[in-house]
Amino acid sequence: MISAAKPTTCTLVVSKGQSRNPAKRGLESAIAQAAGQLDGVEVIMVPHLYDLPKGGESLELLQKIEGDLIVCSWIFSRAAHWVLDRNGIGGATGEVELGADDLDEEEDPSATAESASEEQEPVDRVTDLYPRPDRTIHCLDLKVSESADDFIGEIKRILNIAEEADRSLPIVGGKIVEVDETTSRRWYPVIDFSRCTNCMECIDFCLFGVYGVDGVENILVEQPDNCRKGCPACSRVCPENAIIFPQHKAPAIAGAVTEGDEGFKIDLSQLFGAPTDKSDPIATAARERDEQLLLTGREAVGIDDNLKKRQAALNEKPKDNLDRLIDSLDELDL
Repeated sequence: MISAAKPTTCTLVVSKGQSRNPAKRGLESAIAQAAGQLDGVEVIMVPHLYDLPKGGESLELLQKIEGDLIVCSWIFSRAAHWVLDRNGIGGATGEVELGADDLDEEEDPSATAESASEEQEPVDRVTDLYPRPDRTIHCLDLKVSESADDFIGEIKRILNIAEEADRSLPIVGGKIVEVDETTSRRWYPVIDFSRCTNCMECIDFCLFGVYGVDGVENILVEQPDNCRKGCPACSRVCPENAIIFPQHKAPAIAGAVTEGDEGFKIDLSQLFGAPTDKSDPIATAARERDEQLLLTGREAVGIDDNLKKRQAALNEKPKDNLDRLIDSLDELDL
């Protein structure tokens, strides 16, 4: 019989999808049932992570957990981590291997980050000034596989459980708790404080009262439900790409990890069959904001003085790979 070190007690959180898709329900249930048989693992099933209301049963339960967490949800891992953080469930980001093979194997993210840090002056991030609790939170994206075995394998890897050890052991796992809480679909920004420099661009740009500051003058999403559904405009003006909308159709805005800033600069739809107005992120953000202002019966603002300053600063930056790609497409005269 293969022996394995007894894993530290850990809580697995399985966040259900918004739809009633039977395949999704089946995957969630299979992961919960299998993980519940692992020694030292307790399982909690909650509604969709992004939709959980403040003060609700799910968040109150999660906020009481003090140890490490593994979270399976239907949003990108980075988005899930910062949704938890904004609700007082913080910790260090745990390394996740499942789905990592989907990244470009030719790119070395650490090398990219290293070279970027060499070119730019060091900047204080909010997490540098206010470190998170001393625990680890691993967030797994349920979209990366349809196999429960893949997720259980990753959970075992995280907990250092030998693959075959549990097959010869009795079922002595933790309990499974399912929270039956009514939620509704929401839309609000989530701040990635590992990128945020507290520059306040978002609070200056947003005219719907979504953002505010806390007692130590840190930016926060104060009135999330004031946000206009479907509008990601503030994410486009954030200098550090720190604002996430987990339900947006563009992966970069929804929290996918992308190289540099390129994922935020332009929608792919603007590359082919788009108007030839040389759309840029600032103009796009202004248009999106104006659309929402008009829907609420208010006047459009357009590119105001603050946005003009941002646009000027953006134009002064050296061209990146996406800029060069667009230039080459223009030269082809398609």
